[in-house]
Amino acid sequence: MLIAEIAQRAKVSPATVSRVINQPHLVAPDRLARVQAVMNAVNYVPTPLHRRRGPKSRLAAPKKIAVWFVGAKKNTSHNWFQDQLLQIQPSTERQRVELSVLFSDTPDDLPRALADRQVDGVIIQGMEPSASCMQKLGTLPHVWFMTRRTANFPGDYVEPDNDLNGRLAADFLHGRGHKTLAVVSTDPAYSAVAWRVKAFCERAREHGLTVHTILGKSRPGTSFLEIAPLHEEIDTLVRRMMQAAPRPTGLYMPVDHFCGSLFRSLRMAGLKSERDFEAVVGNYNPVIYHNLDHHPAVLDINLPTLVRKVVDHLVWRIENPQAIGRIGVSIAPTLITMAQSKQLIA
Repeated sequence: MLIAEIAQRAKVSPATVSRVINQPHLVAPDRLARVQAVMNAVNYVPTPLHRRRGPKSRLAAPKKIAVWFVGAKKNTSHNWFQDQLLQIQPSTERQRVELSVLFSDTPDDLPRALADRQVDGVIIQGMEPSASCMQKLGTLPHVWFMTRRTANFPGDYVEPDNDLNGRLAADFLHGRGHKTLAVVSTDPAYSAVAWRVKAFCERAREHGLTVHTILGKSRPGTSFLEIAPLHEEIDTLVRRMMQAAPRPTGLYMPVDHFCGSLFRSLRMAGLKSERDFEAVVGNYNPVIYHNLDHHPAVLDINLPTLVRKVVDHLVWRIENPQAIGRIGVSIAPTLITMAQSKQLIA
């Protein structure tokens, strides 16, 4: 059977069939499956590689990359990056990456694999490494992932669009008719919280709304990877919210790790969702979200897209070591309303 006939049956172009035969890693998974199904159905066997015309597959050697969790001890809870990478693996086959995960208890410790250049590049996450640690890292390609970096961090970064997160939350609550808002959060020193709070308050005031900032204690030097909600602190924040005048009816929580404790405290204070308040959360973690006592609107930071972007960008940095300048990539969040959230838990 000719390639043109296979293409017609699979509803693709002959060029796509040729790529399936010679360069399958360049073909979208759905098209690859259709073409291979037709080839199997008609018992089509491609010409041996050395006798084929056209381009041959030349997969590069795998890139050895590491994810470095700075300020965190080894813990299986940090396997989320590997899990996300496995989900997007088909899109990274062109690069072919081998992933290792590294940990250091403090920002001053550089893992040996990085000091000895046992990897081609590193994704940095957690606390910001110390200046001496960054100096030791030297020219090893690296990209900062997510937040908790300072504005002076020397290097490329991939992170959620935190400003847009705060603005979308304010727009949502304004659109729902709320006149008095509050942003409630623990750990205001965490950069994602700081950026989201600032953007939320500015946007709320642009809408002419009253906005209260009800923030907990800053814990500088603490890795957000290790933070656990403190029920006593949450109770204090709820009491402050109850004392605000006028009392807010629209609530924004920039991050989600304390939301279960917050909703518990609101319930204990006699407040009921939809009757006394409406909330929007600045992050969607299925494990946390599905265990809340109600399911508010939420801003999904699109973690799979973030993981794909940071891997792609690190590979680009590895392949372009002489490229000058600092590149930042921000990924927009997606608003999921309460009605849409029912589909998430169905």
